[in-house]
Amino acid sequence: MIRFLAAVFSVVLLSPAWADVDIKAVETPGGITAWLVEDHSIPFMALELRFRGGTSLDDVNAQGATNLMAGLLEEGAGDLDAREFARSLESLAASIRFDSSDDDVSISARFLSENRDEAAALLKLALTQPRFDADAIERVRQQVLSGLRSDAQDPNDIAGITFSAMAYGDHPYGRSGKGTVDSVAALTREDLQAAHLGALARDRLYVGAVGDITAEELGVFLDDLLGDLPETGAPIPGPAQVTLSGGVTVVPYDTPQSVALFGHIGIERDDEDFFAAFVMNHILGGGGFESRLMTEVREKRGLTYGVYSYLLPKDLAAVYMGSVASANNRVAEAVEVIKAEWARMATEGVTAEELDAAKTYLTGAYPLRFDGHGQIASIMTAMQMQGLGLDYITTRNDKVNAVTLEDISRVAERVLQPENLRFVVVGQPEGLPVATE
Repeated sequence: MIRFLAAVFSVVLLSPAWADVDIKAVETPGGITAWLVEDHSIPFMALELRFRGGTSLDDVNAQGATNLMAGLLEEGAGDLDAREFARSLESLAASIRFDSSDDDVSISARFLSENRDEAAALLKLALTQPRFDADAIERVRQQVLSGLRSDAQDPNDIAGITFSAMAYGDHPYGRSGKGTVDSVAALTREDLQAAHLGALARDRLYVGAVGDITAEELGVFLDDLLGDLPETGAPIPGPAQVTLSGGVTVVPYDTPQSVALFGHIGIERDDEDFFAAFVMNHILGGGGFESRLMTEVREKRGLTYGVYSYLLPKDLAAVYMGSVASANNRVAEAVEVIKAEWARMATEGVTAEELDAAKTYLTGAYPLRFDGHGQIASIMTAMQMQGLGLDYITTRNDKVNAVTLEDISRVAERVLQPENLRFVVVGQPEGLPVATE
């Protein structure tokens, strides 16, 4: 059975999914909305569940509770302890993965059609009756604590935590979703039970399903699986105010190479100029070796192996960010080059050749994302959370191709703020002018 499932995964990954994505909106008898792509070519189904809120729901006195809770959902449920739950799942050749982020708790499930009901019964137990046994809590807690201690020694994680605290202040985004060593060590079973009830509720649920199931069957399936969840969960925090201003923040760390994150306030995903900003960023720093930042910082000056920029529109705030790593005695030059390119893009826009190349890449690479049932299910839930329509997959490339040079010039002037570009540098950088906080 397990070998057969592996073969199914292989077939799914190789199928021409891009051409077959026909999304249907399904409303279950119990009022749950889901998006479905039917595919009866193989007896297999992928299910993606996302609950908006994620680790941003954590109380300031229980930081890390949602992350730890998500890690415990597969550690026993109902009458099954952790070992029995794992064995039952394995016997069905099924997989269930739980994860959390700032904005959601996600559940990814994969199972054969013949085992659909049994796999769903296990998933329902995990969602509605997690055991939170003392031994499981301590085992997973120690795993999280080990990761936090490792993060505290990682320049990239140090930069990320520092940047988030500066960008978002007292908002939950300004804290690590994993919590701190002290906060995770202090979490109680009651904290985890509260996090479970607060996070996994129907008022923040998004569902994507792909595979061997009809719309009618999916309606019954989802009502049985999710109907016992609480109707409402913990209040989702309000928007975060991005508080970044221009300058450099240095976090001393004994390493021969400095790591830097940089950014300022960004653009929301539902902004009418988002696609123009998306294409612009590809040219500036999102396009790998073809981007301006890579050309100027790496190719021409040899200051780094890699430099990137990216739009990060979270649910409750949007930032425009980038990253670079360079030797301590050269990172100051890298910072100056990045600032100069940020300013040049803001004032000069892009060339016709750059725009054409970006469109060719972005439209050509998009179909490659649809490389299997699970990936399509994940994309569909993200589309729902971002408020995109059922036809987004078929119209997305049209939106990219519609971007003009004038659009990018307007958006570059609007979105790029070189004067507010904040750098957080972790290492022992030489020659950086450090702004007064």
